[in-house]
Parts: sequence; structure tokens; C-alpha cells
Amino acid sequence: MNILITGGAGFIGSHLALRLLQDGKKVVLLDSFHPHYSRERKQYHIEQVQQHGAVSFYECDVLHKEDLRAVIQQEKIDTVVHLAALPGVRPSLEMPSLYIDVNVKGTTNVLSCAGEEGVKKVVFASSSSVYGEQVGMPLAEHMANGKVLSPYAASKFGAESLCYAFQYMYGFQVNILRFFTVYGPWSRPDMAIGIFLRKLLRQEEISVYGTGTGRDYTYIDDIVNGIVFTLESKHSDVYNLGSHAPVLMTELLDELRRYFPAMRVKQEEGRMGDVTSTWADITKAQTKLGYQPSVSFEEGLERTVVWARKHAHLL
Repeated sequence: MNILITGGAGFIGSHLALRLLQDGKKVVLLDSFHPHYSRERKQYHIEQVQQHGAVSFYECDVLHKEDLRAVIQQEKIDTVVHLAALPGVRPSLEMPSLYIDVNVKGTTNVLSCAGEEGVKKVVFASSSSVYGEQVGMPLAEHMANGKVLSPYAASKFGAESLCYAFQYMYGFQVNILRFFTVYGPWSRPDMAIGIFLRKLLRQEEISVYGTGTGRDYTYIDDIVNGIVFTLESKHSDVYNLGSHAPVLMTELLDELRRYFPAMRVKQEEGRMGDVTSTWADITKAQTKLGYQPSVSFEEGLERTVVWARKHAHLL
């Protein structure tokens, strides 16, 4: 299995690459070094991965179709894990066209090249944001109704539809994975836990937006396990990957106070585009993939705090 990971220098991509190398797979990484992360940090990710095995890396934008095609041809790729995307709800409110370009047009290029070059399987990274505002209940895969709250969420929901269209056109296996608030070492710098840790290590005040909010925080190792199970699957389908254990913001703050007792918190108004809460129904992934999250939030946060203290200079 020759596996191409788009967005391979990012948070999930680099963790996935390490796991696949451990499993003896051939891994090819592709990344555009979009400035959403610092280039220095992404290069560090690549170096860490390459210390564990022979990994080809290509600096390439998924919007450049022929460059993407050349990588697939040269590396004889048979499986694509498409993680490359512009993330984040709030920036998408200000730059919706850019999100459509990267997340929809870029995905179109990936799917088109995969079909034209005979790729057998595509795994597409979607998001819990496709469920919109549905509070107080576990969200099963059939509950995504298109009533999303941001251009980012719309771009993911639209890209899911494209996956089905290209699967029909070319016949490759396609699996859509809806990730629920992934965190852990090297997590996205714009996510709440990453922002909080960066500020707390500098003894700065943190801001909390809205009240009664909560997220289904899912540790990176569990997400990677879910992707690996999906790569082993022989059937096309869509799955939630979450912890099935939503954590209220007040609970997150309580946990952080264990490590930062002098923490200062400023309460702010809720922000446009943010859903109140997320809660993954993972029954389907458990039944069909054998997926089972194993890292509790308390353990995962402890690991993340230990990592953050060690790598504070890169946060």
C-alpha cells in the first residue's frame, strides 16, 4: 500500500505518518506550507517523521492539479488520505472564497487525479461542523442536514458530496471521516486547548467565548487509530471519529487549573459561527471498523500539557 497524505506536515498528518511507518507502510507526504501554521513548525514535523523511516516529501498545493498528478504518478500511489484543508470557523467568515477554493476546488483536484490515475481508495477528512447547531444529543452520521453555521462547515459538507460524485464516476473506495475536536501534542495552534496552553505558559489571561459550551475532545492517538482502521476497511462509508464523551468548557477549565492554579479567565460574548456543543455518536465506527477511543480526556490533557511545557518555544 503506497499512501499519500495531503496536509502531511500538519498535526494529524504527521501523527498518522509516524503510525503508518510503524506499521510498515510506504508513506508519501504532501503539504503546501500554508501560513496557517508556521513553516518552522511544519518542517520540524517532517524532520521528526523522517527520523523514523524513508518518507518522500513534496511541497505542493492541492490547487495545482498537474503537480498533484505528477506526485501520484511518480510514487505509484494507490491510497490517498486527504487531510489538506484550510481549517477554522472564524477565518472562514472573513475569507469564504478562499475556503471554497482550497477545501472544495482542492478536494476536486485530489478526487479527479485519484480517479484518473487509478487510485483504489480515498479517505477524506471532514468535520463535526457539518452537523451545524444540534445541541444536547449524540450526532449520528445521518443527522448532517446541510444547515451549517460557517463557510468552513459548508466547504466540508460540499466536499463530502464531491466524494460521492467522484466515487460514482471512477469506482474507487471512498471513506469520509468526521473528526470531533482533535487535540494532543502538536495540535492546531488556533484550537482552544492550543491557545490556552500557549497563553498559560506565558502567564497570560485566557478568554472564553459564550456560556454552556462543550466539545467532544478526541485525543490524536484515537483519531489515528480510526484512520488506520478505515484504511483496512474494504467498504465505502462515512464515520464519526470522536470520544463520545463531551466535555463542558467549565470542565476543561477545571482540569487546566490542576496544572495552572494561577490561571486567569476572561468571559466573552459568544462568537458567530461557533456551535454550542458537539457530541459524537460513534456506534457506526465501533460496529463496522472496530474503533474504540482509549484515551480519557484527563489522560490526554495531561500528556498535552507535558508536551507543551517541553516545546513551549515552538508554540
